[in-house]
Amino acid sequence: MPVYSVDKLIGQARKLAADYRESTGKTLPGVSNEIAEHDASVLLKLELCADRSQGFDALDQYGKRVQIKGRTIFDESKSGQRIGQIKLNQDWDCVVLVLLDERYEPFEIYQADRDELLEYIDRASQPQKKRGALSVARFRIIGKRVWTRENDEEGDIWDNRLDG
Repeated sequence: MPVYSVDKLIGQARKLAADYRESTGKTLPGVSNEIAEHDASVLLKLELCADRSQGFDALDQYGKRVQIKGRTIFDESKSGQRIGQIKLNQDWDCVVLVLLDERYEPFEIYQADRDELLEYIDRASQPQKKRGALSVARFRIIGKRVWTRENDEEGDIWDNRLDG
């Protein structure tokens, strides 16, 4: 039986990552993605997979296979921010992008289906096709917003919108 709850550890990781960046100007590698996976699972009611090597990180309540990406936005005015590589050659149904603020707290979550993403990547330039690379701005255009902090704080908590 674990000594600490995962929620408590994630809260400490948020604080440590924010304090570290504030003190050094650098980010702690991998922390954003771990926090994003946790937040997506809690806020969208996803079940995280124990084995994430199959190309997806979680399942929704209908069995849809979900890749989870996280991006911490330190400066909204800065353009060209990228998300991690989408695993194009693996089995998944949609990608969820969790956007975190400078305190590593989620403020928006977007979801895009496989067909929509592959259609854009097929039209994209050769280097982007190869890497499955997308900018945060492009993902926001392709996908749909499925959760916002404002709606959650107002008590208007969104149900799992990945059933579409």
